[in-house]
Amino acid sequence: MTHHTNDDVQLNRGMIVGGGVLVALGGLLGFTGMALLMSALISATRRWVDHLEQPPGDIARRKWQQTKAAASAGAAAWRDSPPSS
Repeated sequence: MTHHTNDDVQLNRGMIVGGGVLVALGGLLGFTGMALLMSALISATRRWVDHLEQPPGDIARRKWQQTKAAASAGAAAWRDSPPSS
């Protein structure tokens, strides 16, 4: 029968510290890359919106009005239609 104690497990502290440093550097590089990507996407989106003939809010408002008018017309046509036999 073999008895194991905590002294049997030996960790290579240099590899643990090195691995932790590499993970931290990888996370920092990933975060920096994500920040650069988001900055480029936001900049491109702003340029695209600036070149539109109408602001997106105006387009959305007009489409919403068209949707409400179509829904009202459809509801009125359904209410006013003669009953089917």
